[in-house]
Amino acid sequence: MWLIVGLGNPGPEYQANRHNSGFMVVDEIARRAQLGGGWRSKFGGALVRGELGGEPVVLAKPMKYMNLSGDVVQPVAAFFQIEPERLLVIHDELDLAFGRIQIKAGGGTAGHNGLKSIAQRMGTQDFLRVRVGIGRPDRMDPADYVLHEFSKAEQKELPFQIADAADAVEMIVKEGEIAAMNRFNRKKD
Repeated sequence: MWLIVGLGNPGPEYQANRHNSGFMVVDEIARRAQLGGGWRSKFGGALVRGELGGEPVVLAKPMKYMNLSGDVVQPVAAFFQIEPERLLVIHDELDLAFGRIQIKAGGGTAGHNGLKSIAQRMGTQDFLRVRVGIGRPDRMDPADYVLHEFSKAEQKELPFQIADAADAVEMIVKEGEIAAMNRFNRKKD
């Protein structure tokens, strides 16, 4: 069983923010797998169970602020007895240009508060990540930038980026992380 977590902040005021890219991708995965009507509130998050590529999955959106994501992820992983190698976290990434998707296995948290919280609560940084590029701002504090909505131009391209990230998650589950890295970690032409 896989635990697939999309990171974001709860509440309608954050819904379209760059920081909620993970929520957007998990919602797309749920839509594709026809799981959208099955969300339940448990452990401080919104959860839905189902299958993805023939594999059992739990999709989760922590309904606590980003820096408390681990307070949801760890109890969900413990309840479903999911080991860190079957934890996949989808999150926004300042260090990738908008439109880029990258898969990463373990490693540091690069200052991302959601990842820090999960790593602390899980006791390891050894879990998979799908990094959704949002770009780094030129003249804005990154902490403010992630809480802003995408630009008009980005909003036109956003559905394609969300679809690519959902494709990456599906490929990880079906074919493994190496195959997904080989496909998605290249720069777009």
